[in-house]
Amino acid sequence: MPGFKTLPGFRDFYPDDLSVRAYIMRTWRDVAHRYGFREYDGPPPGALELYTEKSGPEIVQQLYNFTDKGGREVALRPEMTPTLARMVGARANGLRKPIRWFAIPQLFRYERQQRGRLREHFQLNLDIVGEDDVAADAELLAAAIDMLRAFGLTDADFVARVSSRGLLRELLLHAGVPRIDSCSSTTSWTSWSAKGRNGSRHGWWRKVAGGKHGAC
Repeated sequence: MPGFKTLPGFRDFYPDDLSVRAYIMRTWRDVAHRYGFREYDGPPPGALELYTEKSGPEIVQQLYNFTDKGGREVALRPEMTPTLARMVGARANGLRKPIRWFAIPQLFRYERQQRGRLREHFQLNLDIVGEDDVAADAELLAAAIDMLRAFGLTDADFVARVSSRGLLRELLLHAGVPRIDSCSSTTSWTSWSAKGRNGSRHGWWRKVAGGKHGAC
């Protein structure tokens, strides 16, 4: 229909574009399955409180949120971790640990558009819950590297970097910085950078796991 356009920050996927997206997601799934991860998903709309509980009320300014016809405060999911926590919590006693799940969610953020950062995007989440051994971090890093290799990238194209919040905490305490008690004890981060031809680096990788490796 002439005159109608997509909303700012959103995009259409014509067949050629969709085939590229499907190839990327198919490669993610193939590697995730090879590592023994099972796919999950949840509804894009969720209770607004689910996100303010994790990130504080200031997150509302970055969300697509509304009041539905039943008077409920609703938001389109800006990330997948709260959905994962809700789902695992709902069946915590019935799920075999460690939980090895992955998702490729469609996410929404009402933010100023930037190059390569729109208001809607898809991303891959690999999550291990209920395992505090450092081997879980190593496995996620290996999966990330194998995914990059599956796209034809080599060691010359990317660099993997691993961060340790525990080590950072000890260094800060040794330097006299007071302990921060508000840190989450359930999330540890493993980061990776992909080096482009122009030398730029970008990207991140996440692991959710309980235990000592996620403690602040």
